Order: sequence, then structure tokens, then C-alpha cells
Amino acid sequence: MPDQPVQLHFQLSSPRHSRPFTADACLLPDGQPKPVVVFVHGFKGFKDWGHFNLLADWFARQGIVFVKLNLSHNGLVVGGTGDLEDLEAFGQNNFSLELDDIGALLDQLPALLPAAEVDLGRLALVGHSRGGGLVLLKAAEDARVHAVVTWAAINDVNPGWPETLLEQWQQQGVFHVENARTGQQLPLYFQIVEDYHQNRLRLDIRHNVRRKLGGRPLLVVHGDEDETVPVRRAHELKEWYPAAELALLPGVTHNFGGVHPWNVAELPEAARQAAEATLDFLRRVL
Repeated sequence: MPDQPVQLHFQLSSPRHSRPFTADACLLPDGQPKPVVVFVHGFKGFKDWGHFNLLADWFARQGIVFVKLNLSHNGLVVGGTGDLEDLEAFGQNNFSLELDDIGALLDQLPALLPAAEVDLGRLALVGHSRGGGLVLLKAAEDARVHAVVTWAAINDVNPGWPETLLEQWQQQGVFHVENARTGQQLPLYFQIVEDYHQNRLRLDIRHNVRRKLGGRPLLVVHGDEDETVPVRRAHELKEWYPAAELALLPGVTHNFGGVHPWNVAELPEAARQAAEATLDFLRRVL
């Protein structure tokens, strides 16, 4: 029996589009069925960002099968550099595509993971930032999800686009945001706004959390010094879903101590705190 976790790599497809995307699973094989966690990255993120591989290894050592995916239009290319490089794909991304990508992964998990090592009846979604909003929405529409954990999650897919921006955006067809890490000007085509309006109910986090989680366990993890998604968003989620557990981490910022690249052999301390709170929760509810 190996004493080191093993990593499995997959190429995925979706009936929604023709763009291939990837996922991996980290597990410590022991012949026993284990809970499965699917981890969803945030805006401008990807599955191998920063300390995420260390995170997968940490959870695998605790008896969890940890799966993370690259959402198909996050700007990465299968077989590419491992960082954002397909800016056209990035610009064509939207929330509905991302939800469908998660669904495509869940559909394919039974064929991808070794049957003797997994218990898909104990499936949880964990999402960071925008990914936290996505896992709330996906759980609301997919009964296969038994539990949900958000890390520094958004609670509205509309960040409050001003009318003046929307008018200019619609006229020009594109709006650019800077990737502070790389200096890239990342395009966002107006189709993301159109998709939002066409799918308002599906993408309404407040509505779906209040009406469609159906009593399933939810843990909301948030740093109280989050500079990107204010901690009040976590309190609002708790108000909408009183059964949620709230874990506020003092002194912790949006990325839980991580940066990309992460060249240290240990998890950032804040990420370890978030992981431990998540593990404690999952052991109680799965």
C-alpha cells in the first residue's frame, strides 16, 4: 500500500461546447471507499494555482479523494504553459458555462475514479471566491452533492456593474480587466452580461441558497480581513441559510496566505486553518 498520495489526471469534455478541459484527483489508495471533494477555483484562477496541489495532498492524507478541475474557459490550454494564455477563451467564459463544466465533471466521475477507492454517495463541493458562488449554485441544482463548503465566496454573480460601464461595454462588446499578477489585459465579452440576464434565476445565489439547498450541510469559511470579498458576504449567506456553519478566520485575507507561484513545501498557515475547519466539518456531515 503506497504511503504517498497518488495523482490521477483526466481530460474532460462537455456537451455544451467543444473545448477540452482537465481535472486531477489526489488520493491515498487503501482499498476503502472514501468521501470525494470537488474543488472549484475562482476568477483568474486554475487548478494548479499557488498551493492548491499541496492542498490536494493534505486532504488525500486525511482520507479524502480530492478532485480539482480547470473550468473550460479559464484561459488555460490543455498541454499549454499551465497559466492563462488563451485570452479569447477567457473572454467567452460565463457563469452558466462554469456550472455546466462542474456538472460534466460530476457526470464523468464514476468512470474516472477507481471504484474501490471512492464513495460518491459522500460527495462535497468546495469552492474559492467565485468558485464558492458556483458550488452553491451547483449544489442547489444537483442532488448528487451532499455537502458544500465555501472559502471567501461571492454571494452575487453580478458584482454591481454600473450602468455607465454596461452601456460602454455593450457598445464596444468587450471590457478588459487587468491580471495584477501577470500584467495581462483580460477581455470580458458582453456575452457574460447577456448570459446573466438570460439565466437570472439559475444564477441567483440568494434565491437558490434559501430555497433549493434543501437542508444540506453548508460551511462558510471566510477571513475577517478579506480585501476582495468583504466578510459581510459570509454573514449574509448565514442569514439566508441559518443552518449554515460559519467559520471566520481572524487576520486572514482573500487567498488564505497563498500566492502564485507557491515555492514552499508547506501550506500557508491560513490555508491550513481553512483546510482543518473544512475537514472537521466534512467528517461530521459525510
